[in-house]
Amino acid sequence: MNQNLINVRVWGDYACYTRPEMKVERVSYPMMTPSAARGILEAIFWKPQMLYLIDSIKVIKRGEWTSFRRNEVTKRISLSQAKSAMAGTGEVSTIKAGGGAADATQRNMLALQSVEYIITAEIALSEIGKHSNQVLQKYKEEIERRVRTGKCFHRPSLGVREFSADFDWVENPNDFMPETPWSENLGLMLYDVFSYKERSVGFRFLDGEDYADGQVPLFATEMPKNKKAKPISDGVLVKPSASFFRAKVEENILDCHPNRVEIIHRKGGEN
Repeated sequence: MNQNLINVRVWGDYACYTRPEMKVERVSYPMMTPSAARGILEAIFWKPQMLYLIDSIKVIKRGEWTSFRRNEVTKRISLSQAKSAMAGTGEVSTIKAGGGAADATQRNMLALQSVEYIITAEIALSEIGKHSNQVLQKYKEEIERRVRTGKCFHRPSLGVREFSADFDWVENPNDFMPETPWSENLGLMLYDVFSYKERSVGFRFLDGEDYADGQVPLFATEMPKNKKAKPISDGVLVKPSASFFRAKVEENILDCHPNRVEIIHRKGGEN
């Protein structure tokens, strides 16, 4: 048995794991995706020296389909606008939703009501963690402490930020029986929007302790022209790239470990 596995039970009143093929109105997958499970765990605890590999997701409560309308926005702040505002050469206008605002629109959502899952994940060291001789056990113990005491970096959610998730530590997933038996081939499902192989390298911004002179380097725009900029980060900054897999639920369990499922890249490559 893999000693680096953890089990976290999550539940909530509503959930929506949006299908990417739906362009306008949100329609949920029938259960949690691996990327949503990873997001929950990283909301509770994450460090650049480690990463989560989702092993499986056990469905305790599938939930009931429910539909309602919600306020969304029709535009977003662009990166160029944000940069010009930071440089003091432009302004960013506030985007408002609801109450008849010009940027607002009402859209329908097909979501799940009253869901519960058990996330089983493998904890692994990233390349940054391996190079700094980190001990995996200390991260596992820290995760357990935070889950048991209800601590998190930010409130985990079930697909979208409005649907917050409660969580608890589980020693044995077999202690929780599914509400109804379920086995089904779900077809293609979103696996993640970030490559797990690239995530395994790790990424972090460097601080003063990482330099011999103890000085945090200036950004390239602030560096004198006669000096070469020092690196401000370590590892690989992973860019979004959607990947999918053939999801199959057997006896209420979705197997999704990257070493056991075929991951299909959106552009034809493989993770």
